[in-house]
Amino acid sequence: MPKIPNTSVVDLVTYYSNSGAYNGGRLAEACAIYEKMIKEDATICLTLSGALTPTGLGGLINQLIKSGLVDFIISTGANLYHDLHFALDLPVHQGDFRANDSELLKEKIVRIYDIFLPEETLLKTDEFVQEVGKNFPSKEAVSTSCFHHYLGEAVCKKAKKPELSVLATAAKCDVPIYTPSPGDSSIGMNLALLKMLKSKVIIDSDLDILETAAIVLNSKKTGAVELGGGAPKNFYMQTQPMLSQIMYIEKGGHDYFIQITTDAPHWGGLSGATPSEAVSWKKINPKMMKNDVVVYCDTTIAAPLLFSYVLSRQHKRKLKRLYTKKEEYLKKLKDNYKK
Repeated sequence: MPKIPNTSVVDLVTYYSNSGAYNGGRLAEACAIYEKMIKEDATICLTLSGALTPTGLGGLINQLIKSGLVDFIISTGANLYHDLHFALDLPVHQGDFRANDSELLKEKIVRIYDIFLPEETLLKTDEFVQEVGKNFPSKEAVSTSCFHHYLGEAVCKKAKKPELSVLATAAKCDVPIYTPSPGDSSIGMNLALLKMLKSKVIIDSDLDILETAAIVLNSKKTGAVELGGGAPKNFYMQTQPMLSQIMYIEKGGHDYFIQITTDAPHWGGLSGATPSEAVSWKKINPKMMKNDVVVYCDTTIAAPLLFSYVLSRQHKRKLKRLYTKKEEYLKKLKDNYKK
């Protein structure tokens, strides 16, 4: 290994690979599997749990999207809501997790562990979401990908710094973004207010289930990079049982699987289960079991290394633009079910 001052992220991952030990070794495996997904032209899903965009991870995600290394995203609403702060050029501050929360309350500051958000940031973001929602053109029920695409387009047109937004970048590149629990975020709360005021955006989560299953059905190979677990992870994994168990369409399971998590299976909290357990649900292809890995590490440590590695290797693919193919894919899904 070169001297530390001259070590690149590729050198560091090579060191982890040569060592092969513990979670450094697992991170090196994750880098290799990501490269396999790229070379095999698999349809790659990125799943985001919790609130990761406030950490600044959005910049790397944007680079992956523009390089064709992420084809669709499944995220909590929190990640998308906090993504808007950066595009709207609103304050997001580095704080301290040991701060006195009673004092923060008096100062009208909310805390996400060691990230501080002034109340002004939340209120102005709410105003933006409500403005976009009021102008939403469809009176029909839509999937979350449809509304997020429209929201991303609005960011491109109206925000001061749209280049910082995952929503905006995804909209430009026609990368669909889904939220399994659309009501479980400030975006959902703002849309609920609009519904009460008779200015409706009608979200139909059933359409998300069908659209994501259709994407998987219409892909030669599929894989995911899953940051954390929770609903986003399982929402992606359930696309295979949706096909095999509910629609009697045998796809064989996902071909690649990378998860970065601090959860452990024996506490019952590793949402969507381990890769080996997922085989029994037909979520993962048993023939591809060497193409899966769980990296037990803080996402804010491991994900930047993983993403920086694949970007440093100059990988790039033609954009799949899955958002533009939704209707075509849904028709094929329906036709295959009839068969």
